[in-house]
Amino acid sequence: MKRRRPGEASSKRGRLDERLVALGLADTRSRAEALIRTGRVLVDDRPVEKPGTPVAADAEIRVRGGERRYVSRGGEKLAPALAHFSIDPTGRVCVDIGASTGGFTDCLLQHRAAHVVALDVGYGQLSARLRNDSRVTVRERENARNLAAGGLPAETRLVTVDVSFISVRLILPGLRRAAPDAEVLVLVKPQFEVGREQVGRGGVVRDDGLRHAALASVREAAAALGYPARGAVDCEVPGPKGNREIFLHLGPPGGIPPESPKSRNPGEN
Repeated sequence: MKRRRPGEASSKRGRLDERLVALGLADTRSRAEALIRTGRVLVDDRPVEKPGTPVAADAEIRVRGGERRYVSRGGEKLAPALAHFSIDPTGRVCVDIGASTGGFTDCLLQHRAAHVVALDVGYGQLSARLRNDSRVTVRERENARNLAAGGLPAETRLVTVDVSFISVRLILPGLRRAAPDAEVLVLVKPQFEVGREQVGRGGVVRDDGLRHAALASVREAAAALGYPARGAVDCEVPGPKGNREIFLHLGPPGGIPPESPKSRNPGEN
């Protein structure tokens, strides 16, 4: 896939990531950055891997291999996991925690979800196509840790979780309160579950023992909240730095939801 704007002065230059968005080769700058950093973007048939590289207005810009099926590689992660666990989103109200560009959201919709709530602590990252889809409710600048009872649609039956720079163990209590009837598919990222001193060079956890310990810690935290573990499987697509991530499938929880942090008595930890 390539684009060129004929007739423009070659002296007019702009950032490569911005050019990709302007030319319709990427929905967002974060998506453009991902394409560039993975070496898929060619400028005048030469690979360029820095998003801020100045590019002439009349340069030929091409994305190798065409576009993916989903707006981000997150969809390519989720689809095999849905198949492995025989999870069918058809007709369901789903919630995507850590939506970012919307790979999981896109995947859920393409698997015939009735509606998806795309929730993220960030802002402006969701693909424009998904943002304008009537089947998507966008909730930005919202921390899932703070979800309270009634904080998600009562009809929610499936929640997917893909968060970074935080342990998913901290997300589960809020989900338990806000979506007590939903099954949960969690992407466990070992680099955010083990201690910093156990993360190797480049932010990668290479020790299988540590990976298994990370999964066990999330499973135990889930069990303490009443979530039954239905199984785990390695993610088929590695993380950006090469981390081998794991999907954990949790059934709908039982028992009494944990108390919301905002409802605790003063002085409680």
